[in-house]
Amino acid sequence: METTKLFCVSLGCDKNLVDTEKMLALIRDLGVAFTDSQEEADIILIETCVYFGDDKEERVNTILD
Repeated sequence: METTKLFCVSLGCDKNLVDTEKMLALIRDLGVAFTDSQEEADIILIETCVYFGDDKEERVNTILD
């Protein structure tokens, strides 16, 4: 059985980064492997914060990429 590979991008504030790390720990416990390559990933997760409107362009560009 092949392991699912996840690529994650975390955008936003420091609290958002902490939330991402907690979420990734839970995902790892489910047996998902992490990759630094979008091309190798089976799943791409973009964790973002909706509270800061100034970063909207960065979030949209990351999703479009």
